[in-house]
This record gives sequence, C-alpha cells and structure tokens, in this order.
Amino acid sequence: MAEQKPEAVEGRKVGEISHYFSKISVGIIELAGPLKVGDSIRIKGHTTDVTQTVDSMQIEHQSVAEAKAGDSVGIKVTEHVRVGDTVYVV
Repeated sequence: MAEQKPEAVEGRKVGEISHYFSKISVGIIELAGPLKVGDSIRIKGHTTDVTQTVDSMQIEHQSVAEAKAGDSVGIKVTEHVRVGDTVYVV
C-alpha cells in the first residue's frame, strides 16, 4: 500500500481560524494576507474541507469590504469549522 500524503491545497494561504461561533455559524480568521468580499476561499483542516465565497466580513462588528494581514475578521461560514483550520484564497 502506498503512503497517503497530505493533500496539497491550490491557492494562497491567507490565515487561520482562531474561533468559531456555532450558534451563528461565524468563523474568526486571523489574517496572514489580504482578503476581500467576493474572494473564493477554502478552509482546510483534519476533518474540515469547505469551499465558499466571502459574502461579507466584519472587523469589530463593522462591515468591511477588504482586510489586510494582521486583521482579525469574522465571516459567515456554510459549515462547521475548527480552530486551527487553514484558510486559502482559491
């Protein structure tokens, strides 16, 4: 049997999930790169693999169109995500 290699993810890493609010389906992303509304993202982790479009995002409860590295943004997610999941722009 061949060894399974971790799947390479196409795209640019933009951050990591730092918190998840299950009641409102919002993930908090600590950004390591720029992200804007309309970007297609993929959230990948051990048991997570979600691809979606960023419809809206907020910084400190204020809607923003784009954010830069170092920002902490909240986005509505379509599925459960976990702390430590990596976020890519695809």
